[in-house]
Amino acid sequence: MGKLDGQVALITGGARGQGAAEAKLFASEGAAVVITDVLDADGAATARACGGIYLHHDVTSETRWDEVVQEVLGSHGRIDVLVNNAGIFKVGSFATTTLDDYMRVIQVNQVGVFLGVRAVARPMMERRSGAIVNISSIAGMENSAGAVAYGASKWAVRGMTKSAAKELGRYGIRVNSIHPGIIETPMLHEIPAFESGDSERFTRRIPLGRIARAEEVAKLALFLSCDDSSYCSGAEFIVDGAMTA
Repeated sequence: MGKLDGQVALITGGARGQGAAEAKLFASEGAAVVITDVLDADGAATARACGGIYLHHDVTSETRWDEVVQEVLGSHGRIDVLVNNAGIFKVGSFATTTLDDYMRVIQVNQVGVFLGVRAVARPMMERRSGAIVNISSIAGMENSAGAVAYGASKWAVRGMTKSAAKELGRYGIRVNSIHPGIIETPMLHEIPAFESGDSERFTRRIPLGRIARAEEVAKLALFLSCDDSSYCSGAEFIVDGAMTA
């Protein structure tokens, strides 16, 4: 018996990396998985691998969020789990970040999460149950010098998670945030210092002495999506090998 038998899980940014790992793990635990992304080829391949459905989805679009939720309800009749995983990373200090760059990160990482929580809230409220997992970052727990837009967006996700947990708890809906550290995903390779071959500098910062696998974040997302975490809501769950301890 799987931990998500009979459940319907919607995972944004599910084409690759952490989202793909979550989709495959959730499917193996019995969930009907709907993956959304803008990377159509990768998304379709991941959906095939886990027996799920892929939908093209720009998370910054209010209209598309409403359409996606209606498509999922139309095909499955319910949404039990939302993992707000879609996100982008942009290096940039206060002095070098343009307003356009800043707003692009905020739109995807912050507004996308807001729209997602809002879009699934009504059907979850009607069923009086649900689990929402918002993927933040350790950049939402401590300073993020050199990535001001990313850090601001991830602090916002942390705050929204707590607000949503307070509002939605009386409907049986749990909302938590995950704060990954350095994880082996395509986003990691967007960091210039890592790509330049200085990966040892990153590893030295991690007390456990290694970079995490996407599957390790997925297992935490699974815990927060199933009944194993039935009394957890409004909390931050850090998966960073003790970097921020």
